[in-house]
Amino acid sequence: MKSEIKQRRLPESGFVRLPGVLQAIPVGKSSWWEGVKSGRYPAPVKLGPRTTAWRVEDIRKLIERISAEGAA
Repeated sequence: MKSEIKQRRLPESGFVRLPGVLQAIPVGKSSWWEGVKSGRYPAPVKLGPRTTAWRVEDIRKLIERISAEGAA
């Protein structure tokens, strides 16, 4: 999966919505939500009644973890 991770500019801090997450992590929407439910992927933050996002720091840590797993 390491080679499949697309290098995308993420902001230094803040939040990213699902389309941005899926550009950085090459999985489908349903696979992403399954991973969130199982704890493999970070939990989202509700920013409003219809707005869900992820902390950029959490996504960066996930990318590092996936890269480390691929190297091992």
